[in-house]
Amino acid sequence: MASDPKSRLDLYALSFRLPILVWQALFFVGPLAFMLAMSFFDVKNYRMVETFELKAWERMLTRGYVWDSYFLTLGRAALAALVASLVAFPAAWLLAFRASETQRRWAIFLLVIPFFTSYLVRTFSWLVILAESGVVNAGLGAFGLGPYTMLNTGFGTLVGYLTLVLPLVLILQTVTLAHIDPRLPAAARNLGCPPGRVIWEVVLPLAKTGLVVAALFAFILSFGDFVAPYYLGGSKPPTLPILIIDTTKSGQQWPRAAVVAVMMMLTLFAIAFASIAFAYRKRASK
Repeated sequence: MASDPKSRLDLYALSFRLPILVWQALFFVGPLAFMLAMSFFDVKNYRMVETFELKAWERMLTRGYVWDSYFLTLGRAALAALVASLVAFPAAWLLAFRASETQRRWAIFLLVIPFFTSYLVRTFSWLVILAESGVVNAGLGAFGLGPYTMLNTGFGTLVGYLTLVLPLVLILQTVTLAHIDPRLPAAARNLGCPPGRVIWEVVLPLAKTGLVVAALFAFILSFGDFVAPYYLGGSKPPTLPILIIDTTKSGQQWPRAAVVAVMMMLTLFAIAFASIAFAYRKRASK
């Protein structure tokens, strides 16, 4: 009896997907499931005990400082994604519609170079630049301004977030805008559309998917970043990643830290799915 060609094709396709599925199961689904299970453990005599209890959840979800850290982290990550998107867009526009192909390639290459160095090293460099006796305040002092306190503030945290996400956002926006037919914005301008309306009515709808994905990456990276709020923001008030570290140091409370981590994962899943749905949703025809 001859085998079904369709089933053979499915097995052939599955053989290529299997390594990715195994990788995701071992290094994503498995640790996530373990972290979720650990949130129901209990700590007795500084040792975790395998008990299915809700003590850790009740402890963390009823504490105001947890929700303060949650909304602080959410707001700062959203602000970083917004600022990175707005700052990167003019440069991405110039690279996509004004620069040549060679210039664009060199620009993307230069944007990739910062990722060759450690993010921690780049963050520490801002300690020198933003200090009260640092480069920025020295430059402002020449005009009789300052010194201003920029470290251990929300501004310092934002600078650290942008150090992490801005090159990536700019690369994604540039690649997205470069795939737009330049004749479409030109035709809109020839028909009398002002520049702002060309961007709003022509460019943004065509580039919506890439722009939303770029902002989503910026949000995800900022939401889970520990380095910038700790070293540049002063860790007070703590963001969720800092709260996880502080919780584990407090009596080895890994179950409580797991609760915070699960809250972060659920938030990222919800925002990621909502963003992707918005990015790929087509506008209703008028």
